[in-house]
Amino acid sequence: MRYDENDRESSNVEDRRGQGGGGLQFPGGGMRIPIGGGGFSITTLLIIGALMMFMGINPLDVLFGSGGGGQINMPQLPQSERPAQRAPGNNIPGLPGSPQTQTAGNDDEKAFISRVLADTEDVWTSVFKSFGRKYPDPLLVIYSGITRTACGAGQAAMGPFYCPLDQKVYVDLAFYDELKRKFNVSGDFAQAYVIAHEVGHHVQKQLGILDKVQELKQRADDEVTANQIQVRTELQADCLAGVWANLNDQMKKRLQPGDIEEALNAASQIGDDMIQKKMTGRVVPDAFTHGSAAQRVHWFKAGFESGRMDACDTFNTSSY
Repeated sequence: MRYDENDRESSNVEDRRGQGGGGLQFPGGGMRIPIGGGGFSITTLLIIGALMMFMGINPLDVLFGSGGGGQINMPQLPQSERPAQRAPGNNIPGLPGSPQTQTAGNDDEKAFISRVLADTEDVWTSVFKSFGRKYPDPLLVIYSGITRTACGAGQAAMGPFYCPLDQKVYVDLAFYDELKRKFNVSGDFAQAYVIAHEVGHHVQKQLGILDKVQELKQRADDEVTANQIQVRTELQADCLAGVWANLNDQMKKRLQPGDIEEALNAASQIGDDMIQKKMTGRVVPDAFTHGSAAQRVHWFKAGFESGRMDACDTFNTSSY
């Protein structure tokens, strides 16, 4: 990716490295990237519906975008107002509200992630504005080992994850070393893809999709059905990551040769079938929670090639 020292770093980054988590236990769960082996989980923590109510989440959000029969409709992005059509150098609308304070550390990885997060803020703020909505930036928390979250005790073994209860993305930077060592995934855009995927969950939260997903999972007859709903949720986040990559490049000319290949390799290597095969020697599709390698590649490409949110309707397609 093309960044230099003059590119904006998001102020919505909190560095908790060195603070520890105090060994406390917390309720709930978040949406995360799966990694297998060495204690790494390949299942996604469920969002606890009762706790969502306790946290004051508007139950009307559950109804947003529902078309009946468990369908979830993505909002249409008007063609005439697509951010991709902005001329280079145009100002991108900023986010209302106060930014969080950035704490310790000025290392290169943190700077890179902060710039990626800034780009997600600019793109999604502009997209949401195009259909009359405000986009509230998520906070990204960098931690090491274990940390407190509203969804539970965040641990490095979980991989990066999004907590819808506090609307924060959590990343232990050691995850990227694991990707490279265990899955041969490297490159700066592979790192950007991971952040964009988790921010995709934040976009889903703002659109009421995560709340609806939780409702559907609670009504599911069995674990297999609940897993299928979860897979569609994760594939949609992959697609939204692709939409971001498209629009961000058109707005800021970030992509370099090989970047998209890095993202596709990452999506493929952390597909559920690849992880299961590596860890157990066999593939069990009914246990998928994030999608196969082919599915994850397909949906990232769908978002990237179209640059449109309405290309990401993973819920109303028979084949996903």
